[in-house]
Amino acid sequence: MRKILLALALLAAGCGEAPAVEPPVDTPVARQVAEPPPDADVQESWRITRHGAEHEIEGYADEVSVLPGERFRLSVSTTAPRFSARAFRMGANPSKVWESAWVRGTRQAPARLVGGGTVSAAHWKPSLTVDTTGWPEGAYLVRLDASTGAQRYVPITVRSASTAGRVVIVNAVTTWQAYNLWGGRSLYSGPGGFGYRSRAVTFDRPYDGTGARLFLDFEEEALAVAEQSGVPLAYLTNLDLVPGALDGARAVISLGHDEYWSPGMRRAVTRARDRGTNLAFLGANAVYWRIAMRGRQVLCDKERVCELWRESEPESSLIGQMYDCFPAEGVYRVSRPGHWIFAGTKGRRFPGMVGVETDRVSRGSPAGVQVLAESPFSCGGRASVTHSTYYTAPSGAGVFASGTMRWVCALRGRRCGHGVTDSAAAFTRRATLNLLTRFAKGPAGREP
Repeated sequence: MRKILLALALLAAGCGEAPAVEPPVDTPVARQVAEPPPDADVQESWRITRHGAEHEIEGYADEVSVLPGERFRLSVSTTAPRFSARAFRMGANPSKVWESAWVRGTRQAPARLVGGGTVSAAHWKPSLTVDTTGWPEGAYLVRLDASTGAQRYVPITVRSASTAGRVVIVNAVTTWQAYNLWGGRSLYSGPGGFGYRSRAVTFDRPYDGTGARLFLDFEEEALAVAEQSGVPLAYLTNLDLVPGALDGARAVISLGHDEYWSPGMRRAVTRARDRGTNLAFLGANAVYWRIAMRGRQVLCDKERVCELWRESEPESSLIGQMYDCFPAEGVYRVSRPGHWIFAGTKGRRFPGMVGVETDRVSRGSPAGVQVLAESPFSCGGRASVTHSTYYTAPSGAGVFASGTMRWVCALRGRRCGHGVTDSAAAFTRRATLNLLTRFAKGPAGREP
């Protein structure tokens, strides 16, 4: 309930009332009209330059992740006569790896409400098939470009077949979907407010806003820093956290907002930690809601069966701390500057880095957890504190948690807003690089 205000502030996209138009059949890209998009040189950048009207163009992929060389299908709805698609691999050096020819534009049927108040576009017909042969593993944004100039993203991860010997970057797609207001409903809100929210949300629909809001806000910058570190990386979504997925992994990195975890996801990560895989939580409010999966649906009926993890197995037993505050706003204060995670950093106080949600050491935290930063602040008038923590598991695995949702945002410095400075970017970048470099060597607790 404390997060309703945040959820209501998110962008929403309505269902629309345009009549259904027969879409093009599902055909390989090579069979589409082979006419190059206009102004190709201008549009090489991955960034969206024109959002356009609400339903001018939007789409979704029929897979959340694929292995290199596998195919996925895009279902696209647009009011434009034509559209094209481009795939950009994100990271330290975003690059275009693929583009389609022109595809005939079609306005697909409006969103439908199915069981549990779930907004779905599963009835949309595929517009084109994308072959990922030759694509490197990584996180991708497919940009849809309408001939009218409007643009939207469709995220897709080309996942790693093996994580052995590598640091695993995990896209928190269940949390992306939980906050997705496309069609007017998310797990937080609906047309009539909180009481009209969905009890389940589906990946069979576009994302709201740009189509990649939470990835860009909470993950993209950390991904770039990880690739700049030079450590061997693997790429998964949290839906890929299944038995065996983390065998031999050196570390698992949870990014800025990773709130919705199924029992299977938690078992996979806990098992990896207990076998010596290091963990880093570069956000706050992780492992909060205990969800179930049904096909491509995230189930979380918060008034009936969806419970908080802390009601049965506190998240602090894995993370080292647990969610405490929203809305949070304050100064980040380093209390153990001599810890190896902070080696080479400068500064001890960083305005704006505490927010907008925070964690703190509480019940269930492992014995021996170390508080590396302790930052007192006012949580909506209530005196509170947030912690950055580190502990060593019996396996030797090291576990770091930033305790603030602005850790990844702070990597951008002043571009983060909230009073965050460029000195905070230098601090968080160096600390993150220290973590990645040490964690890539194996169980950090076994290092001298």
